[in-house]
Amino acid sequence: MSFTHLRTFHAVAEHQGFTAAATALGITQPTVTTQVRELEDHSGVELFLRLGRRIELTDVGTMLLHTTRMIMSLRDEADELLSSHGQFRAGHLRIAAVGPFHATEIIAALKRRYPAIQLSVLLANSDRTLLNVTELKADVAVLAHAVDDARVHTMPYRVHDVVVFVNGDHPWFGRDGVHLEELSSQPLVLREQGSTTRLAIERAMAARGLAINPVLEIGSREGVWKAVEKGLGISVVADFEFVAHPNLRTLAILDSPVRTEYRIACLRERIRSPKIAAFFDIAREMSMAQPAQG
Repeated sequence: MSFTHLRTFHAVAEHQGFTAAATALGITQPTVTTQVRELEDHSGVELFLRLGRRIELTDVGTMLLHTTRMIMSLRDEADELLSSHGQFRAGHLRIAAVGPFHATEIIAALKRRYPAIQLSVLLANSDRTLLNVTELKADVAVLAHAVDDARVHTMPYRVHDVVVFVNGDHPWFGRDGVHLEELSSQPLVLREQGSTTRLAIERAMAARGLAINPVLEIGSREGVWKAVEKGLGISVVADFEFVAHPNLRTLAILDSPVRTEYRIACLRERIRSPKIAAFFDIAREMSMAQPAQG
């Protein structure tokens, strides 16, 4: 088994096909097929299930993909480290985030300091964002909750209040605040399981012995906002994420502040990577320069 065999396997798994992998690697499709077969024969395992033109990873193949992601990430970091003589100037940083706001403000500062850096962003809920880091699909993450995982290093970034928002026809539209107990009688439009604000309000209500009344679950912020605007229910959002709208109004939670804590995260063993360290440094500077809300 050689690095070439592992690289070829990785390309087939990531691109979900032998032809696509050959294109990505700049070699012929028969060469890709041969190298994967040699890896399987050498190891005595089956890595892919061939289903006509479609392939699926076996259980062993799935475990190997996790390892090759780490190998490829470390190879890229070695290239970046050597090319910059130990000083981070360029490279490709993959960022996972629960929303665009905090990610883009850090990215803007990062680009000003390192104009040659290449960046890509994956947006998802908090659960998926953390998985993107642990599964090596992202280098760093902007999360909105604490992490109980020994593999992951995190740093506090910002704290924000969760607020309720209603549409213009709702009887609360003229109010400035609401109590948690009042929310239990209201139809709630919520994000999917794993969403930060959903988890925050569910925990706050449960701590008071209160139930919620979810009437609709939508997997995007835009969908939730549109549903509230159309009168399907009320919802919650982190205060900084609310965009002024003529038919929507936010209300503070008066009796028991509900908050989300945003954190920067990466795999603990990768914290010394120059590009990851640069992201943490800039996030730390920005956090110190602008005190957390709430």
